[in-house]
Amino acid sequence: QVQVVESGGGLVQAGGSLRLSCAASGRAFSVYGMGWFRQAPGKEREFVAAISWSGSSSSRYYTDSVRGRFTISRDNAKNTVFLQMNSLKPEDTAVYYCAAARNKLNLDSARVYDAWGQGTQVTVSS
Repeated sequence: QVQVVESGGGLVQAGGSLRLSCAASGRAFSVYGMGWFRQAPGKEREFVAAISWSGSSSSRYYTDSVRGRFTISRDNAKNTVFLQMNSLKPEDTAVYYCAAARNKLNLDSARVYDAWGQGTQVTVSS
């Protein structure tokens, strides 16, 4: 079983950048698909980005609202997943959650994930 812990959130002005990290502990991290989700106040948790176990560019997925601004990557040697967020907008303000999935499919669905972090707050001021 994998456990995950997020870090890197904070307060940034619109147009700025942040890099979130997700450190995983446990066995066989490299076989897990990894995802980032976010939840804004009063809204449901939504998919942001995901990356398959291979980490290749063709196996990275994004929701439309962040495509071209956010980049997900992973370093299996360090058991870490990253979310580079550029050109941030106030509507990106949310708690961001990292999650791990043994499932290789449907990584944009929260239901396939087995382990979740506690979340890290990202606030973008206008």
